[in-house]
Amino acid sequence: MDDDVFLVRFWGVRGSISVSGPEFSRYGGNTTCIEMQCGKHTLLFDAGSGLRPAGGALRASGVTDFDLLFTHCHYDHIIGLPFFAPIYDRNVKVTLWSGHLAGRMTTRQMVDEFMQPPWFPVKLEICKASLDCRDFVSGDVLRPREGVVVRTGSLIHPGGCIGYRVEWGGRVVAMITDTEHEPDKLDQAVLGLIEDADLVIYDCTYTEEEMERRRGNGHSTWQQGVKLCEAAGARRLALFHHDPTRTDEELDEIEKLAKDRFAGAFAARDGQTLKFPVSLRKKR
Repeated sequence: MDDDVFLVRFWGVRGSISVSGPEFSRYGGNTTCIEMQCGKHTLLFDAGSGLRPAGGALRASGVTDFDLLFTHCHYDHIIGLPFFAPIYDRNVKVTLWSGHLAGRMTTRQMVDEFMQPPWFPVKLEICKASLDCRDFVSGDVLRPREGVVVRTGSLIHPGGCIGYRVEWGGRVVAMITDTEHEPDKLDQAVLGLIEDADLVIYDCTYTEEEMERRRGNGHSTWQQGVKLCEAAGARRLALFHHDPTRTDEELDEIEKLAKDRFAGAFAARDGQTLKFPVSLRKKR
């Protein structure tokens, strides 16, 4: 690991359900999972099917102590956890965080609920790793590792969802998925999370043309992502949580349209890595 680099790696960029086939080969078919390396500290966001290859990479690099933060617990954001090899390793310590069910269900209860028969062959107790479950309330400021600050906020999504703003070494990366915007209105909670961010990972499931028939599904558009980034002074926008029917060619076209509007926009791909040297900006 590079101690003076904030690294972001996309392990899963699809929404709703994973996909496969030649028409999805370039952008990938795994569901939501993002890795952030803040120097020697590793944070993972969401446990979609992309968590499985992420686990293999962590084992190969010798990472044995890290955090996993959930935005929420819909299937596409948790399906990879039972297939995450590190949780079966007695030498590993994982801290699990959630806040979208605050007052209704703890992080431990949430994980217990979906990792047990008949949904999965075995219970969570089979895991040999040390699992430390932490709960928080939307709006809390988390400090999971030395020097790492994670700000939280509520997003507009059925059942609740948490957006994250990660600050380390003067760099800022925001994870904003899944969320639905109101027409002709900028979400103030989102603006607060993405202000002056180096990178905004944003829910771009739909286009504005599609939104009229998709209201209530809890997702947003690349056009709204551009408006938010412009208003907040963010530098780069990762189009994320791609609709599972969106082919490589369709995403190419959406990426081009987004870039024409906002130079820092790009459509995220499975396996893509971005690096932000912390020495380029004064530490806050």
